Amino acid sequence: MSGPVEHTSPKEACGVFGIFAPGRSVAPIVFDGLYALQHRGQESAGMAVSDGSTLMVVKDMGLVTQVFNDYKVAGLVGHLAIGHTRYSTTGSSSWHNAQPMYRQAGGTEFAVGHNGNLTNTDDLAILMGMLPGMATSDSDLIAELIARELDRSAAEPPSATVPPSPTVPSSPTAPPAPGALVKALVEVLPRMRGAFSLVLSDRSQLVGVRDPNGFRPLCLGKLDEGWVLASESPALDITGAHFVRELEPGEVLVINADGCRSFRPWPAERVQPTLCLFEFVYLARPDSRLYGQELHGARVRMGELLAEQAPVAADIVVGVPDSGMPAAEGYSRRSGIPYGHALVKNRYIGRTFINPDPRQRALGVRRKLNPLKEAIAGRRLIVVDDSIVRGTTTRAMVAMLREAGAREIHLRISSPPYRWPCFYGLDTGARTELVAADLEVGEICDYIGADSLAYLSLDALKKATGVPGAGFCDACLTGNYPVPVSSHLSKTVLEQPLPARTGAGR
Repeated sequence: MSGPVEHTSPKEACGVFGIFAPGRSVAPIVFDGLYALQHRGQESAGMAVSDGSTLMVVKDMGLVTQVFNDYKVAGLVGHLAIGHTRYSTTGSSSWHNAQPMYRQAGGTEFAVGHNGNLTNTDDLAILMGMLPGMATSDSDLIAELIARELDRSAAEPPSATVPPSPTVPSSPTAPPAPGALVKALVEVLPRMRGAFSLVLSDRSQLVGVRDPNGFRPLCLGKLDEGWVLASESPALDITGAHFVRELEPGEVLVINADGCRSFRPWPAERVQPTLCLFEFVYLARPDSRLYGQELHGARVRMGELLAEQAPVAADIVVGVPDSGMPAAEGYSRRSGIPYGHALVKNRYIGRTFINPDPRQRALGVRRKLNPLKEAIAGRRLIVVDDSIVRGTTTRAMVAMLREAGAREIHLRISSPPYRWPCFYGLDTGARTELVAADLEVGEICDYIGADSLAYLSLDALKKATGVPGAGFCDACLTGNYPVPVSSHLSKTVLEQPLPARTGAGR
């Protein structure tokens, strides 16, 4: 995990995108898709494009619009591509860790983009005989695993690698094609633990992978000329692709000139759908669809249920831009208290908390938000936000509203207390950094300086999704981790002693 930082909400891991469209030059489409996924990571961006003969990778640090201009995009010619926009959760923020990762091995070349976190990175590295530091991130390790399997397979006698007869129908657990990359994935994927939604490409095919828990989203879209894979459905919309479906947990989807076919390399007992619940709360765009639900409506319902659970007398309901606004709308609707605006967001600052430089985050609240003093002065506010992680930013926001003349500030959070770190693709730091890890709700309220504080219950949150019986990971709220974490991560992130905190101590 990355080092201590100052958070407002959980930080995203990455966005992935892939396209196979014979007859089209797809680099401009990848650019648009990555731009639609920019919210999932702002550190680096990249794409790998194939024309059937060569695979060219361009990546760099910065936003999508900083990494790619018209000149660079025009130079990437091909009908097959993957793209990636990154926020680091393992590995440093550096050009080497920017994605897609590229390898030449076993007489072929491939690129891979990864969203999520492996939980057995150290164990895999040891099994491969790698010295500490050789794998700079879990994504780098995934690429190395595949590359070594390609080399191993290429070195075997031909009789050991004869593909099955193409006349035999493929079973649900058998790969649909004998290509080297697919065969390598069959061997490598079952060794991996944790969260991984992947897009991969060699010179001729696009592959999408979703781990058997389905921690991170990945969906499929259809173009007239081909197919598109993306972390979120709005990236399909911007490219003109028609949403087909979400990839299932444990599914590997292979797209090539023969069509679109899937297989499942994991045994049935390892498939346990547990989509990250915070994708519904905050991470994914409000116009995304998960489990068949549009997230804006789910977030409005969170606010409605929050109003039922934690009513309070006030003059206006306001949302913290932008993530708290749908829930504020729902709270206002259910409570009958007028919906208003108290904070203006600088639309050009972006998501400041994603910035990896803690010095740039220090002034994040004032740079990002400014109060509407005439709307605030003398009034009782219900302020709705999606979560509190460290609490320092929320505390600064409450102080800013006080300075603007708010008479009362009642904070309402559309998720339960965030008490445990995530190991599956979000960067929330160590448990010592989470304000709710060792403080009760009343103590948190005192620390942030609000007049009252209430959180949405876990049962109500799942009800608000519209699919309460679907599989969710709620480890950050309950401490119940569906996939075990390595002893190293457990010791460094979970087992650190919690320091004493006071109202003025952070």
